[in-house]
Amino acid sequence: MGDEVDGHEVDRSRASLLARRLAAFTGALVLASAGAAHADDDPVDAGKCQVIKFCVGVGTGDESGGSGGQAGGSSGGSSGSDSNLKCGYHKIEPKPPAEHPAWKGKDPAKYDMYFMSCSDGGLNNPDGFIIVPEGQPPVPQVDPQVLAQRAVDSMTLLGPDIASPRAAGKYTVGVPMWMWVNQSATTFGPNTASASAGGITVTAAAKVSKIVWSMGDGASVTCNGPGTPYTSSEGMAQSPTCGHVYSKTSAGAQGAKFPVTATSTWTINWQGGGQAGQLTEVRQTNVQVAVGEVQVVR
Repeated sequence: MGDEVDGHEVDRSRASLLARRLAAFTGALVLASAGAAHADDDPVDAGKCQVIKFCVGVGTGDESGGSGGQAGGSSGGSSGSDSNLKCGYHKIEPKPPAEHPAWKGKDPAKYDMYFMSCSDGGLNNPDGFIIVPEGQPPVPQVDPQVLAQRAVDSMTLLGPDIASPRAAGKYTVGVPMWMWVNQSATTFGPNTASASAGGITVTAAAKVSKIVWSMGDGASVTCNGPGTPYTSSEGMAQSPTCGHVYSKTSAGAQGAKFPVTATSTWTINWQGGGQAGQLTEVRQTNVQVAVGEVQVVR
């Protein structure tokens, strides 16, 4: 069951729960009776996140759901750019005493306290309370690294696009094998993307820093670049950047082919929100390689 205000429904039991939590944490505040929470009639559209402002009546029991500029009213803000959650804030008035732990050492004379709640009953803020400079609207507390990861996720980073060795190729014991990969934004880089939320924009730049080749014969080769494409003019020369020489055939391997795995390490540098950092992503690609011996006709 729920109250309906201008077509917006709020679960009465959830509102009561939020009110009880607010009362338990602030101690000195006196809550109004049941029904002291309702949806404001002015939902704020913040991109993909629809924010609804909740009002929990406190102090004298004022249940008005006024706009953000009114004393005791609510102030809306976005809880994210890709969520269907509906979140809102309630300004706590009168302010709790300075020694109250919710202030976390902040001076009540210079700061305002808001309670944050979301429509799924969860909280984006660990204790549900946000402290902001007096007179400023509350904004979601956004971790720049979380935005950096969101930017990385939007890049659709993939494993190496193996050009050589080829599954259809035929390779020979003792003959140098040249390994290389095709380069694109999603398989090697560079790749850039940005993500924004709460007034913060983080930009991330990703590129493969190394590829480790597991050759299927027990050997492992680490290449710090995409490798060098082979040309017939190179003859029997070894690759100058990324290669391997098999010392046995793949006849004894499953399917008579060596399982070759190329594992790329993506290094991502990001900056934004006054911070900077580095993330790492790992991707793999597999290919089956047949290695035989030179047949000598006598």
